[in-house]
Amino acid sequence: MPQTNRKRRFGDRRDGYKIRTLPPMQYIAVSIMHKRNDAQNLFAASTDYGYLEEYIKQKREQGLTGFGFMHVMVAAYVRMVSQRPALNRFIAGWKIFKRHEIILSMMVKKNMKVNAQESAIKVRFQPTDTAEDVYRRMEEAIKIATQEGDSNTFDNVARVVNYLPSILLRWFVAFMQFLDFFGIMPKVVEEASPFHSSIYISNLGSLGIPPIYHHLYNFGNTPMFITFGAKRKENFLNADGTVTQRNMVDYTVVTDERITDGHYLATALKGLEKIFKNPEKLDTPPETVVEDID
Repeated sequence: MPQTNRKRRFGDRRDGYKIRTLPPMQYIAVSIMHKRNDAQNLFAASTDYGYLEEYIKQKREQGLTGFGFMHVMVAAYVRMVSQRPALNRFIAGWKIFKRHEIILSMMVKKNMKVNAQESAIKVRFQPTDTAEDVYRRMEEAIKIATQEGDSNTFDNVARVVNYLPSILLRWFVAFMQFLDFFGIMPKVVEEASPFHSSIYISNLGSLGIPPIYHHLYNFGNTPMFITFGAKRKENFLNADGTVTQRNMVDYTVVTDERITDGHYLATALKGLEKIFKNPEKLDTPPETVVEDID
């Protein structure tokens, strides 16, 4: 989320501005919990797929081939960042930053064979993006990543680094972490790294299994990981004693609790569910975009 009216100051990074006006407790928390794995919060929820089924069907009829829950989830996240910008903060060098852009990371397979090559994509969004904008940006990145061979920056950098002997590879990773601590990691590595993003999303529904709680990575600065599973059926007891069967989708969210307080995260996750129940809101840009504090 670039801020053209904000000048870079001492302590800022290439990928984010240092936040200087938070309550003291948040800065203390970063010093107590040095690593993302120390600060993980785990959250699980289910959403009624019935609200989304007709919406997804309409999008496919409009020509958005393959439009599905993944696109709704990403669009809903982008919309939440536009209203709750602290979701797009990250921790680096034991300091708190707000990221310039909304960046999604996810892994894709070149094809659905068991031993097929995997690639990582990073997709950039604007806070004003609609569901259709999200769909087109994602499909463009996926199309490039699923081409045979090394087709994007991640593939090319991973291939070169893979030639290093194991001990040199470990040294290289440690050196990159050292540079990243001070915000001076080479740009080509940062661009290739899926661990430098706003959010990491994993679609386990395509594999037909429930979602897992995926850990956050200490390498990089991604503060949130969302995983969702396959559609399932669940019986609900109505007030009159009858039973209704609904299609449900389970999802899990793992967050770095140091980026903001628990109340803020709770309201953001509740907002996510509101969007799932009214996905038509994603067809138009938000009325206003909220800027994070300095």
